[in-house]
Amino acid sequence: MSEKIYFNTSHKFSVKKSLVSLTTRLHHTIAPKHAKKTARKLLLTPARTKPKNAEPVGLIKSEVQCQEGILKTYQLGTGPVWILTHGWSGSASQFYPLMEHIASRGYTALAYDHPGHGQSGGVYGHIPAFVHGLEAILDSVDQVAGLVGHSMGTASAIECHHQKLVDKPMLLIAPVLDYLDNLFGSVARSGYSMRLFKAVVSEVEDQYRYPIQSIDPYNKLKIRRAQTIIVHDQGDKFTKYSESKRAAEEMDQVKLVTTHGQGHGRVMKCPEVMASFDELIA
Repeated sequence: MSEKIYFNTSHKFSVKKSLVSLTTRLHHTIAPKHAKKTARKLLLTPARTKPKNAEPVGLIKSEVQCQEGILKTYQLGTGPVWILTHGWSGSASQFYPLMEHIASRGYTALAYDHPGHGQSGGVYGHIPAFVHGLEAILDSVDQVAGLVGHSMGTASAIECHHQKLVDKPMLLIAPVLDYLDNLFGSVARSGYSMRLFKAVVSEVEDQYRYPIQSIDPYNKLKIRRAQTIIVHDQGDKFTKYSESKRAAEEMDQVKLVTTHGQGHGRVMKCPEVMASFDELIA
């Protein structure tokens, strides 16, 4: 259900949206505790999607423990390690074609399922959980050559302050650089009670001591000095191409590669992504 909320881009009036608004506001008024419990399950539970691509030959599966539970990892190739971090309701399997390309270039591709995603443990998904998961993966390897992120995985990667990422290049695919506007705008468009949504957000903030207003991928990308290439489809319906374009115009270390007709998901295995990785390792 959360997919339908976060990936809702329609600004049109609908009876369903009005009913969602009415019922969620009424629920929060009549039974606030139960409403927050229900909302947490609805808003923070990602869809566990089936694998998107066939497993590459030689894929090594393992596990890494983090505070959210067991994270399933998928490794291919040998050599310096590139970390691959997927987005909301995604999985590591979306990266299999790119992992094969990375391995063919003499590197190790290490992808993983975020907490609450794919085959990993955990129930809920949000930026604090994504960041903690990424930190656990980074702690599990000796050195990192770079990072590839997609969608919400890009936001958590930029948010992560782990020392192993400080001076490392990044390949950001369909990034969410305007995370707060994207998040609150999507929930508002769904008709869901914003008051109830903010109550759930407040609980997560308190639990993780992670103020949501501190999440600012765009401006944190601006202060990174390492090379970054963004691959973004101009027609992406879920993350704003305009923000990627602005970043490339304003930030000397950021380059934008524009695709057409690849959307938000297919872009992950398009030729432009493969070529951009080659450019980063050249």
